[in-house]
Amino acid sequence: MIIDLTQMQPGEIGAIVEIHGGQGMIKRLQSMGIRPGKKIAKVSSHFWRGPQTVEIGNMQVTVGFGMAKRILVEVKR
Repeated sequence: MIIDLTQMQPGEIGAIVEIHGGQGMIKRLQSMGIRPGKKIAKVSSHFWRGPQTVEIGNMQVTVGFGMAKRILVEVKR
């Protein structure tokens, strides 16, 4: 099932399939290690459209809600 990052539940793991956005946004996410093919785990999300915390490899990063909506992830439910 392919969903955006905001729809993942804390503790869920998936693989990044695609990122929708301009070159600037894609480069910014890639600098944080967020790129297609990488395994990603949702750590937490803040209430009401807040930032999303994810784990990529050994690193935790926080992504704003708007960016998170543009990151498509394949999860197995």
